[in-house]
Amino acid sequence: MKVLKFGGTSVANAQNILKVEDIIKKESLKNKVVVVVSALHGVTDQLIKAAESASQSNENYLQIIKNIEEKHLDLVKELIPILDQSSWLSFVKKHFNDIEEICNGIFVLGEFTDRIKDKMTSYGEFLSSNIITARLKSEGLNVLWMNSAENITTDSNFTNAKVHFEATEKNLLQFLNENQNQIILAPGFIAKDEKGNATTLGRGGSDYTASIIASAINADELQIWTDVSGMMTSDPRLVSDAKPIPEISYSEAMELSHFGAKVLYPPTIQPVMVKNIDLRIKNTFDPEAPGTLISHNLKKNDPENEPIAVGISNMSNIALLTLEGSGMIGIPGFSAKLFQCLSNEKVNVILITQSSSEHSITVAIHEKDIIKAKSTIDLAFEDDLKLKRLEPVKIETGLSIVALVGENMKSRSGVSAKMFGCLGNNGINIRAIAQGSSEKNISIVILEKDIKKAVNVLHEEFFESEIKQIHLYICGTGNVGKKLIQQIYDQNEYLKENLLINLRIAGLSNSRKMIFADKGIPENDWNDWNQHSEEASVEKFASEIISRNLRNSVFIDVTASSEVPNMYEKLLKKSINIVACNKIAASSGFENYRSLKSITRNHSCKFLFETNVGAGLPIIGTINDLIRSGDKITSIQAVLSGTLNFVFNNYNGSKTFSEVVAQAQKEGYTEPDPRLDLSGTDVARKILILAREAGYSLEFDDIENENFLPQECMKGNVQDFYQSLTKYEDHFKNILHQAKNNGKILKYVAEFNDGKAKVGLQHIAPESDLFHLYGKDNIVIFKTLRYSEQPLVVKGAGAGAEVTASGVFADIVRSV
Repeated sequence: MKVLKFGGTSVANAQNILKVEDIIKKESLKNKVVVVVSALHGVTDQLIKAAESASQSNENYLQIIKNIEEKHLDLVKELIPILDQSSWLSFVKKHFNDIEEICNGIFVLGEFTDRIKDKMTSYGEFLSSNIITARLKSEGLNVLWMNSAENITTDSNFTNAKVHFEATEKNLLQFLNENQNQIILAPGFIAKDEKGNATTLGRGGSDYTASIIASAINADELQIWTDVSGMMTSDPRLVSDAKPIPEISYSEAMELSHFGAKVLYPPTIQPVMVKNIDLRIKNTFDPEAPGTLISHNLKKNDPENEPIAVGISNMSNIALLTLEGSGMIGIPGFSAKLFQCLSNEKVNVILITQSSSEHSITVAIHEKDIIKAKSTIDLAFEDDLKLKRLEPVKIETGLSIVALVGENMKSRSGVSAKMFGCLGNNGINIRAIAQGSSEKNISIVILEKDIKKAVNVLHEEFFESEIKQIHLYICGTGNVGKKLIQQIYDQNEYLKENLLINLRIAGLSNSRKMIFADKGIPENDWNDWNQHSEEASVEKFASEIISRNLRNSVFIDVTASSEVPNMYEKLLKKSINIVACNKIAASSGFENYRSLKSITRNHSCKFLFETNVGAGLPIIGTINDLIRSGDKITSIQAVLSGTLNFVFNNYNGSKTFSEVVAQAQKEGYTEPDPRLDLSGTDVARKILILAREAGYSLEFDDIENENFLPQECMKGNVQDFYQSLTKYEDHFKNILHQAKNNGKILKYVAEFNDGKAKVGLQHIAPESDLFHLYGKDNIVIFKTLRYSEQPLVVKGAGAGAEVTASGVFADIVRSV
């Protein structure tokens, strides 16, 4: 014999009840079944609302009752054949007259006791079960209605009555032995005390009824039919990729359920768990789905290859109470006194953690219990508090508990490290930790606002080994930004297949507009993204990224803005990785540079800026590798401006200097204002960054800059700049001829030696490594302790939107 229980959503309306009917028909062909049903969806809450309204002298209770009655009358009309409807319509009306009489009494007395509450709410299951039984009989099924209230005996603890199991089991066995119908259908939730008063079984009461019956008759299996396909690896409302759990042990199910898994309420399944009866959770709306089997008898072929965890559960609206002080140390019974005083006030302790020094103890409770918990602790420890042996109770609110559950965590090393590591890498601070010696559950307390991010991070780490979701926020949609975005779309399939990462562009911003899309901006939409955007500001863009709090977030700065780098510290402190093409932060004051580096270490995030020097060339990465391996850089000689190299490679007298610079700007080699390149400011920033990455403490003002531009060229706007270049053409020709007359060429060179740096235009002889440098190429020549005789050379294209974007792209991949 099997026991089938159908919840409120399964019997919400006639259409759903017909699905329930099909399931019962199919199952009853193979087995005798006991069917337990809940009230129609929402009816229990409405009955309570009607009674509460009556107790507050609000006559609206009559309308509420009428609405519930209409719902049941309509159900009869939809399910019961016309010839049989009259008696069942009268049945419904009679009981709603009784409900109205009860509420009238509540209205007069202004009192709504727990005893009356049980009487009121018992009507929900009583009515639904009778109507469904009538429907099955009309279909010719061999079905009998059983009044659970007459067979399940409890104490008089109304709204949460305790079952007298011995008497209940005797009653149920007697009833079922006397009635051999193929289908027994019973209401859940309801019972009676020894005086015959209606009682209810509390939260999860219908599940409890089914579990009690299954235990009493030693059923082959208890099936709980609901609106989901079994227990899930996590809450699907938080994790879109949550998966059904095919099978799970009772102990794992209890752990998951305790911390908020909504499918089961732990006390309700105790009777079948004790009897070693299998429990299966099934979906009424997808009956062919396998659901979840909960059993003591699971066969694990190869435990070493089984998943470490089975699921993640969470519980919100949690508060932490911490009691600490020297008066606790070495005092026997202190914890017992704390728990006893909380128990006396019916404050449920969800989680406990205590330091080994015994100097403090922390408990997690529901936020709604804070006031009475503090009051009872203050009273119980009044003398200790007065004498300063204890500090006043510390209260923290706005918290949630997240639990990672699985029997296979036992004796597996590194599980906690993996859990805490992935949370730390995403900036999620853990307020408290608890783990039992059984090692089936690691529970942590975190801020409520981090719950979605934390659960997704853990789910990805433990259940989605296939592909890691990366959320990108790109600031800057100019030449480099556009190329980068297209490269991301073009390469994403390769990254998913080979590196198991999926890049989602979750936000875009330029100086005017910004847009966010947590699921990613589709490739087909990004070209016209600003049509669906909002007005942008750098502060607002950064704040929104932090507010969205998505896991594995990367902020990408492909602007030349001096404002955007001001947001780096704020983002890094939230463990958001930063990839910067923008040189301003890394070349700012040394203290700011050092501070940003320190923040990345303290907050387990990355600040990468390879493209600050040499576009996509591996220059900074090479320095980092040399330093990490114990080498020391003694000197650097470099041509670091693809723009200036392009300009002086193409300035041969056939075109004016102004025309060559304009050509460089047109081809995308210069900054929007070419003076940043030609003044040497950009090159100075680059050599400063290289020197700092090599371990030297330099400021920008320490760099000697031998400027070749006349001062007038630096005044006015860009148009004025080009006019000045034309005016001073003879000056530029003279510089060119001086080099040519000596058989040399012009290169703008950056040098670092003996802790000092300088930049300027130099005459380069044919035998120099810098001579054969063409187009927009860069070159960096490192001399180190290990590369002292034969220098280490990095050479290649050092400018252009395409190669710069590819360098940024490489940093993005490195950041995750």
